[in-house]
Amino acid sequence: MAHLSQLVSLGLQNARQTLVSCNNNLVKVCVRHASKKSSTSTSNRGGHSRPKHRGWKIQDGGYTYGGRLLVTQRRLRFHPGLNVGLSRDGSLFALEPGRVVVTCEKVDLNWEHPWVKLNYAGRENQVIYKKHFNIIPKPQHNRFKLIDTI
Repeated sequence: MAHLSQLVSLGLQNARQTLVSCNNNLVKVCVRHASKKSSTSTSNRGGHSRPKHRGWKIQDGGYTYGGRLLVTQRRLRFHPGLNVGLSRDGSLFALEPGRVVVTCEKVDLNWEHPWVKLNYAGRENQVIYKKHFNIIPKPQHNRFKLIDTI
């Protein structure tokens, strides 16, 4: 307790010395200015880009028409099969209307294609199985009218 009372009296003496100046008879006041705690700057925040919603657009067994996107992808996860095309950005699209069938097949790759070079470099001698999107077209009608004989 003795130490506590000495500490308090010392604090009061120091406060008295800082508040009153003997030389100029001016009153000095300790002023605390408002300050903001530092935080991360807004320039460091990475903008949250909109999601790309990549993946399957038409499920297995669904019906599609020609030109419709079946899959969007960044890497070659899915391969084109029967009546399916591969666009420049890697998306698969239907070439004809029909039913979508997804199969897992052994791939027969064209090793000169830039997408194949990018995704399968160093796997030339391996057996690779991948999902293939196929379009089974609607069966054509079999009612024909004879116009002329040769």
